[in-house]
Amino acid sequence: MFENHLIMNSDNKVPVTILTGFLGSGKTTLLNRILGEEHGKRIAVIENEYGEVGIDQGLVIDADEEVFEMSNGCICCTVRGDLIRVLGNLMKRRDKFDYVLVETTGLADPGPVAQTFFMDEEISSEFTLDGIVTLVDAAHIDQQLGRSNESSEQVAFADVIVLNKTDLVSDEALTNIESRLKDMNRMTRIIRAKQADVPVETVLNLSAFDLDEVLKRRPSFLEPEYPFEWSGVFSLEEGKYELILEEGPDPEMSLVAILDQGCTEDELKEGAESCVRYYAEAPEELTPNSIIPYEKHVNLNLQSQGSKRFILDQKKSSKVGLFTQHTAEEFEIKLKSLNEPNSGKIILPESERIWVAEHEHDDEVGSIAIERDGDVDPEKLNTWMGKLLAEKGVDIFRTKGFISYAGNPKRIVFQGVHMLFTAQPDKEWGDEPRKNQLVFIGRNLDEEQMQKDFDKCLI
Repeated sequence: MFENHLIMNSDNKVPVTILTGFLGSGKTTLLNRILGEEHGKRIAVIENEYGEVGIDQGLVIDADEEVFEMSNGCICCTVRGDLIRVLGNLMKRRDKFDYVLVETTGLADPGPVAQTFFMDEEISSEFTLDGIVTLVDAAHIDQQLGRSNESSEQVAFADVIVLNKTDLVSDEALTNIESRLKDMNRMTRIIRAKQADVPVETVLNLSAFDLDEVLKRRPSFLEPEYPFEWSGVFSLEEGKYELILEEGPDPEMSLVAILDQGCTEDELKEGAESCVRYYAEAPEELTPNSIIPYEKHVNLNLQSQGSKRFILDQKKSSKVGLFTQHTAEEFEIKLKSLNEPNSGKIILPESERIWVAEHEHDDEVGSIAIERDGDVDPEKLNTWMGKLLAEKGVDIFRTKGFISYAGNPKRIVFQGVHMLFTAQPDKEWGDEPRKNQLVFIGRNLDEEQMQKDFDKCLI
């Protein structure tokens, strides 16, 4: 599939295309079309999935070594750190690719992803943002724009909009949709498509992303979002200190502690950018009375009642920066000295800052993953899916995954948007263990009941 000649831009940076679009718009279909073309590019694919179980990599064709996953966590504010980590790993195998495609989750604002290529010096020296391509589902765009800020952001950032599934709506409706999209983004190019079938040259090697133009439309573009809300800088002598948290709104809290953290605005921003990378790492779980390590992402267990205490062990005098998931006020955070003669003294921060994200999380939206070995009865599964979509279809934004039908040598790939879904035969199972993986993304879904109902479909 990949040819061995190198295609580079003029300053020898690797071009990157961000592929975005709301759930079910056809991103994976377009990605597969790109990977299947004889275009001479060696493409590395980065998947940003929503939820604990990654499905999309299994739906991408012929890309065994070239697909890298970012999954779970906040789909907006942690993605930048994840992307930095994955891109850094990619550069270790620089000889294997000359183009990068980042496919974002359908629930993501593309802004933080795009920011990565300008905010991080290491990344910006190696990669250049070629363009943002947004897929729009012509059949569902009205209800998506009405229920999701992210879908509007995806349109607003697009250098190219692929208006997909045009065969499902009338010509008059398409004209109205295009007019609405142009009102939201007058600089974009709109391409009509069926089944995401567009020429590769219309979505790759665009040299289309214009930072100056983006800043004119959105002056706050380079004001990053962070996966933490508060930071405090404390001047600490050698010795031990007690970080005390009272009961708050969350049974846990992520935190990163940094040594030699400065207090100026520039120094705080530098510390915040380093914490973006730490927050992208899996946290170490800490129970009360544990020692908090420095320069490491930790998750404080706050489930017990009353005050919870954690220890800072200072081997030398230093200014310590604490970057916390929640504000200090929410947990009445205090830092006390355990050193004589200052034992019990409350240490006040020399500097503190609130980091406010521009977005709000929709706590009602979630991901449900069903994973089971073995085969299912096709008739029972169809009956259950029909009933589920009839009752909850409006709230099920996306269904995807694959199923093992009893007696069928091929796995069955499921793709769905709201009440509509398709089931298509895919590759043969061969020696691979037969299993079922389904992911539902939606609002107010009953995971326990859905798991039980699926189990009834197993043979």
